[in-house]
Amino acid sequence: MKRVGVLTGGGDSPGLNSVIRAVTRRALAAGYEVIGLKNGWKGLVDGLTVSLDLASVSGILPKGGTILGTSRTNLYAVPADHDRAVATYKQLQLEGLIVIGGEDTLGVANKLSQEGLHIVAVPKTIDNDLANTDFTFGFDTAVNIATEAIDRLLTTAESHHRIMVVEVMGRHAGWIATYAGIAGGADVILIPEKPIDVHEVCDILRKRHARGKEFSIVVVAEGAALDHQSEVAKAEKLDAFGHIRLGGIGDTLGKLIEEQTGIETRVTVLGHIQRGGSPTAFDRVLGTRFGVAAMELVLSRDFGKMVSLQGNKIVAIPIASAVAQLKTVDPELYEIAKIFFG
Repeated sequence: MKRVGVLTGGGDSPGLNSVIRAVTRRALAAGYEVIGLKNGWKGLVDGLTVSLDLASVSGILPKGGTILGTSRTNLYAVPADHDRAVATYKQLQLEGLIVIGGEDTLGVANKLSQEGLHIVAVPKTIDNDLANTDFTFGFDTAVNIATEAIDRLLTTAESHHRIMVVEVMGRHAGWIATYAGIAGGADVILIPEKPIDVHEVCDILRKRHARGKEFSIVVVAEGAALDHQSEVAKAEKLDAFGHIRLGGIGDTLGKLIEEQTGIETRVTVLGHIQRGGSPTAFDRVLGTRFGVAAMELVLSRDFGKMVSLQGNKIVAIPIASAVAQLKTVDPELYEIAKIFFG
């Protein structure tokens, strides 16, 4: 019997289980055995596998996270890990390996594909920053969670006549901040693509206050930085892909706003709340479509490709084109958001 492998790497994301379920169901229907690699690339390094069948994927569609577990393992950080991973791949005699992940995970997938391994990729990141796909699954859920939080904070901001700063995820791209900020009616939206001018922000808030609006909502992405400064980090220690742990721009910004405006300002950091819980219907459907399409690529032996949403169609593109550069916020969309600032 032919075998196909599947793994989930990097940060968890709502909708991962819908992809695993879809891959498994389509593969079993085609007569394939499905091997799940546990904990991302680490599972391939250590040979941590689990057999997936109908019972394994029953009832997982509404669950957040991933039943396979995940990690931020970088096979190219330690040469021995790379060699062990390739050896495991060969020992498992896989017809193909479906890799579900974001920028870092798919960067590894692209390199392995170039080495001749049969890789198919599925784009996953709540940041929505992978190139050549309109949306990644997990993004819609994260935006909905952030929007609900903004709605809730607005009522307490209004009651106490405060400015509320809401820090959302978004390391290099401000898609969550922009979408949730527009949907939640934020008065200022700050993203990594645009250095923060604190004086301009405070001017907007003062003018709003002067015309009788005694509360304001400021949404800021975690990767946003003050003008002429670097991004704010919680810890300087780098992960396996060379990233620092971001966080704290909300607190920094909140203090500056209160100092310059004299208006009481509070900060809420949503953090991993945006990753957790049940995925939206959109993400469940998109994940399902991606999973089926990925398995179809394995069946047609069209490797080195990533499934992508373009318009309302699922198309296959080279993995290399998806990880060549980050997809940042469309300037036109941000200009629309700015119309409503203040």
